[in-house]
Amino acid sequence: MRNIFLLSLSGLLSCPEIAYYCEMNLDRYHYVIADDYQKYIFYSNGPQGRIKKVITYTKLSDTPLTYNLGFGDENAAGVVDDAVVSNNKDRDMVLATVASTINLFCDHYGNHFIYAEGITPVRTRLYQMGISRLWEEINVNFQVLGFVNGEWEDFRHNVNYEAFLVKRK
Repeated sequence: MRNIFLLSLSGLLSCPEIAYYCEMNLDRYHYVIADDYQKYIFYSNGPQGRIKKVITYTKLSDTPLTYNLGFGDENAAGVVDDAVVSNNKDRDMVLATVASTINLFCDHYGNHFIYAEGITPVRTRLYQMGISRLWEEINVNFQVLGFVNGEWEDFRHNVNYEAFLVKRK
């Protein structure tokens, strides 16, 4: 297995054991990882310039153990804005980058549920379209549930979900 080096917020980590998870067949940005593996930082590059993106995982509940996946642009004040629309023409690369952090998070915290919901129905639909586009790769390693009509169900294409739960198989 090839050795992959990841930059953490406190230095360089050698992570040969996670090489399989990091080598997705999708273009993605390189990211910096917090020492607790709950925060990831990367930069989107495109027509709007270089935009700092932040991904965070925070515990939502203990039963079942569920973490929230937070994601947004960090503004000049250092606040992460999950409602901003960057329009940097790299949507798929950004979504692939966010998705790739789930494996690293699970490697350190276990295969628990990860909750994801857009700040608006339009943003949630964007996430759903990303899941649908990448379904063949996602479905190999992850169980994905969608929330609709007050219930969780196995992900199906062409259903407008309100939120998602993802769990590594």
